[in-house]
Amino acid sequence: MQNDISVENSKICIIGLGYVGLPLAHAFSSKYKVVGFDISSWRIDELKNGHDRTLELNETQLKEALANGMEFTLNIEDIKDCTIFIVTVPTPIDKNKRPDLTPLIKASETIGKVLKKDDIVIYESTVYPGATEEECVPVLEKFSHLKFNEDFFCGYSPERINPGDKEHTVTKIKKVTAGSTPEIGRKVNELYASIITAGTHLAPTIKVAEAAKVIENSQRDINIAFVNELSMIFNKLGINTNDVLEAAGTKWNFMPFKPGLVGGHCIGVDPYYLTHKAQSIGYNPEIILAGRRLNDSMGIYVANQVIKLMIKKGHKIDGARILVLGITFKENCPDIRNSKVIDVIQELQEFGCNVDITDYWADADEVKHEYNLTLTQNPNMDEYEAIVLAVAHNNYKILQFKNKNQVIFDIKSIIDNADGRL
Repeated sequence: MQNDISVENSKICIIGLGYVGLPLAHAFSSKYKVVGFDISSWRIDELKNGHDRTLELNETQLKEALANGMEFTLNIEDIKDCTIFIVTVPTPIDKNKRPDLTPLIKASETIGKVLKKDDIVIYESTVYPGATEEECVPVLEKFSHLKFNEDFFCGYSPERINPGDKEHTVTKIKKVTAGSTPEIGRKVNELYASIITAGTHLAPTIKVAEAAKVIENSQRDINIAFVNELSMIFNKLGINTNDVLEAAGTKWNFMPFKPGLVGGHCIGVDPYYLTHKAQSIGYNPEIILAGRRLNDSMGIYVANQVIKLMIKKGHKIDGARILVLGITFKENCPDIRNSKVIDVIQELQEFGCNVDITDYWADADEVKHEYNLTLTQNPNMDEYEAIVLAVAHNNYKILQFKNKNQVIFDIKSIIDNADGRL
């Protein structure tokens, strides 16, 4: 019966239209009928009006997709005739750093209400190995009253989008694919291969594909933790970490990781999904959690270094004015999710400092809603006792700091005359 399932004339529904779902919907719209579904009314409205606040698609690309017949909706009735459902919702962690599968479960409930015989549900959201079949499939079965791998099927193809990256876009990144049966795996692979110019890799099982994704970011997290620890050591030794990394990088197999704050929706979150699963089977992961603890502490470390430098320059700390340049989790991108710059700000405020934040890329309303912070527009940088250059936006790389009495701390090491850096 699986051989009768064709992806060639499929109508695809993308569930979740954020940094991952929207570019994916755009890519599929060049060859398939696509419906983009999201529970946010303002998100649907802005996309229909040709605007994407994530800046992953420009107005021309959105109009192109709409011209190709792509629809945006929050009405479940509009997705009933879809045959392939692709889930691209967030998979965050809760305050205890445990996986929060609520968006994934809610998306599965929505799909279950419209799921039909021979439909395929593909998950792209990052999860721990086993989550698709152990957590999502029972929800699909419950709400659809259909039987998994008899009436409907599942696939997994982990997202690899890098927000703000205009070079490595969705079709130019090799895609891992998997299916709930070997035949469905081939069909899922065929679907993605039809739009991914970089090629695909068909994994033998969904669990393998889930595991492959979660270790990609865990590996980066551990490597960044290592260089963060090195930066602490070299700071005490009076050695410039960048100089050390540049020298070590002359060896052909040295991995060029840089110290910094580790935030965002992936690297700072995904390792906790893997450690959660490991602990559930009785194994306590030491290296992964050690890396997480170190990276999670970097905001406090930066703030303390700033305060020490201010004291050395004779500044009174209580009531001191400090300007933080950048609040997004990475450079040249409006994404503020899980930004670790917040840790720096909050620690400086604990010292009694008055902290202003400015960011050319960030949306002021989103910053207010997410962190209850107000962005400062066009601040006079000479008026502050200290400036923390937190994000390496291109427009910060050309800044000139004229006040010799103020402290300049450069987290990203993008200027030459900083008083302190990682």
